[in-house]
Amino acid sequence: MSRAAAPGPEASVVRVVSTDQVRQTVRDLYKQACVVINPELKAAFEKAATEEPSPQGREILQMLVANSELAARENLPMCQDTGIAVVFLELGEDVRFDKPGLLEAVNQGVREAHKEQYLRASLVKDPLRRGNTGDNTPAMVHLDLVPGDQLRIVVGAKGTGAENMSKTKIMSPSAGVEGAKAFLLETVKAAGPNACPPLVLGMGIGGNFEEVTLLAKKALYRPLGSPNKDPYYANLEKEWLTAVNRLGVGPQGLGGATTALALHIEAKPCHIGALPVAVNIDCHAHRHKEAIL
Repeated sequence: MSRAAAPGPEASVVRVVSTDQVRQTVRDLYKQACVVINPELKAAFEKAATEEPSPQGREILQMLVANSELAARENLPMCQDTGIAVVFLELGEDVRFDKPGLLEAVNQGVREAHKEQYLRASLVKDPLRRGNTGDNTPAMVHLDLVPGDQLRIVVGAKGTGAENMSKTKIMSPSAGVEGAKAFLLETVKAAGPNACPPLVLGMGIGGNFEEVTLLAKKALYRPLGSPNKDPYYANLEKEWLTAVNRLGVGPQGLGGATTALALHIEAKPCHIGALPVAVNIDCHAHRHKEAIL
């Protein structure tokens, strides 16, 4: 990394980041995400195990803790479905790269993680004609330009059990807050055991058809249980999480009070004629890591 003056009449100092460092960082984050549980998630399992009224639910939560410890100790994936690599890049406007090929650097990092960590190859070349790509690429990459001179990289490993149970719906504005809540509860109830609860829930409200699903995915990767900055949505997160846990789905869908560990909501302006809502479900492993370059 280095700093240089950008050309032009009003030259500003830019920061140069190596694409090779991006590759290495993505590789390491993907490997870690699949193997090492986030400490706050493990703490949430342990807390839930002390509060879960169902004996079977408590046993499952304790097993999840033991599984996470075994995975880290043996340096093995905590789940056989090491998922699709979801990569969020928050690129500071004062950052430049030493050479072209940012997207290829991300995908090469995923390839190396796949090979070095013996991750399952889970992607097919074509959705209808199938045929495995053999190296878990391409990653699903999302780029946001932000102020500053840093590059934030968030890498998630998103398994298909939870992803398959996620839903998006463009509702009438008249559905309002109760309609959005009902959609969340319907989605979680329909998921049942298939999404491997206890869950982490990302919910997008607003935007349009494509934006609301991205909002829901981004919401997943907020710090676990961190409230929305808007008190209105922070209150909805708390209220709706309680409603989700009253569904009784429980750990691994076998009943109990711990159906979800967290609900994160992200909202955005939308058209007057629509109320887009999306629920992106993540399984109990909730695998993601991040770094700032």
